[in-house]
Amino acid sequence: MSDQKTTALEQPPGSGPADDGAGRSRGNPLRQFLSGSAGRNIGLIIALAVLFIVGAVTSGERFLNLDNMLTILRYASIFGVIAIGATFVITAGGIDLSVGSVMGLTTVMATLTSVQLAATNSSWLLMVAVALGVGVAAGLVNGVIIAYGNVVAFIATLAMLVGARGLAELISGRSTQIVTNRDFLSVMRSNVLGVPLLIWIFLLVAAAGWFLLNRTTFGRRTVAIGGNREAARLAGIKVKRHIVWLYVLSGLTAGIAGIMMMGRTTAGTSTHGLLYELEVIAAVVVGGTLLIGGRGTIVGTVLGVLLFSTLINVFTQNNLDTSVQAVARGAIIVVAVLLQQRFAVPGTRKAST
Repeated sequence: MSDQKTTALEQPPGSGPADDGAGRSRGNPLRQFLSGSAGRNIGLIIALAVLFIVGAVTSGERFLNLDNMLTILRYASIFGVIAIGATFVITAGGIDLSVGSVMGLTTVMATLTSVQLAATNSSWLLMVAVALGVGVAAGLVNGVIIAYGNVVAFIATLAMLVGARGLAELISGRSTQIVTNRDFLSVMRSNVLGVPLLIWIFLLVAAAGWFLLNRTTFGRRTVAIGGNREAARLAGIKVKRHIVWLYVLSGLTAGIAGIMMMGRTTAGTSTHGLLYELEVIAAVVVGGTLLIGGRGTIVGTVLGVLLFSTLINVFTQNNLDTSVQAVARGAIIVVAVLLQQRFAVPGTRKAST
């Protein structure tokens, strides 16, 4: 009996049945490459290039001209900013279904007549502060309910989705509120070095998100919580407090997106951000962030956002029905999740269970 135990303990790693799959994965260079960030990003770039070729072939100059490229980037910038915040939440093993509704609420609150009048008498930055404040407050409520109320994130954020949208409708009377502050519009619709400010904001938020996730203890703790929450707690990470901050961050990015939406559409309405949560989650998942948590990528999220924005533009250029667009996006999400399961590193899956 003792000989059997000694033999089992002396077996080298990867020789037992439990390690067989991991051993095969480590021994397969192609699979190892595809499961890495470089392989995933190259795959996304190839898919994006294919979409550009399809757009060029089917629409020609209408697709390739500079104005259309800027249109794609402007559309990508708004829900892309939200996707950056969502990447952190999903990396930690959470989910935020309320981001679209929260964005709509921020536009309504920031375009109230009283707020715009006060902004006219003081500074347009007041509108920015109101939008950011509403987004942060909504994220804080989500985070506290999830972390300290022990409510499942799906249920808590679903409630916020419904509640924020309903509150926006009540406050606005289901009517569109026009942005009248010319200083705000002048800034938000300006160009910097020939590029719209909205695109610069997206790039800055993405850069800040990359640094926060990859170069700070906040990012490392986020990944650790997503990989194994209990192990993170035992390692000394204040998991509940960190979760609250993650949802505050998600609310903050929704507020930034609300500001961008007001600048682009010159209006605040409860319909802003409708179904954005689906596009955001789709872009994050397609970009390579694991839905089960433990792995997140800002670069992948940016590529996922660009992929979906380009896809929608190609469909629009070819006058395809919106139902066809929905089916195509759904198929892409399913394929992305299947690829995640196929090429995810075995150790990552084990740590997340």
